Amino acid sequence: MLLQIIFYVAIAAEAMTAALAAGRRKMDWFGVCVLACVTALGGGTARDLVLGHYPLIWVENPYLLIICCAAAFITIALARYMAALRWPFLLLDALGLAAFTIIGCNVALEMGQQPIIVVVAGMITGIAGGIMRDILCNEVPLVFSSELYATVAIISGTLYYLGRSFDVPHDLLVLGTIAIGFALRVAAIVWKLEMPKFVYDKELR
Repeated sequence: MLLQIIFYVAIAAEAMTAALAAGRRKMDWFGVCVLACVTALGGGTARDLVLGHYPLIWVENPYLLIICCAAAFITIALARYMAALRWPFLLLDALGLAAFTIIGCNVALEMGQQPIIVVVAGMITGIAGGIMRDILCNEVPLVFSSELYATVAIISGTLYYLGRSFDVPHDLLVLGTIAIGFALRVAAIVWKLEMPKFVYDKELR
């Protein structure tokens, strides 16, 4: 139950941050709604397509599209106040990353996938929506160049899988995984923890 509540909150928060990105690109209202849906539901969609898991999450639960579009219109209406909510959105995003990762792992586990696929499915669920958002906004995806994000999803997914393997009580495992994933992501933001960057600026002749 707790995981589902966090999931819905995270879906709305992701849709709202996407709407703001659309606003910075001067998109029309249709574009805002599309970007909101792609960002909030893109991770689950990519996971389902990769795993062959049908129906897709938003086809099976169409009300998720309504949540995304409603969040987008709320953002349009309250855009002037959004700058003051930067940290709440970052915290909700960190919470959502852990929750999306767990949900993605669960889908793969229910399909009987191998451990590495379970972790990858969790990671895809957590990060693919943001990658799609940045690509549609013609930007280098933040997950490839900013503070630790995909790494946090991988760690969270691994911990969750290990917990399931050792029969840790499910509610305790969910809370523990969310707490660790949330703490790691917030730490990465506060202390600007990043993966080493590859820089090559010489031309091939």
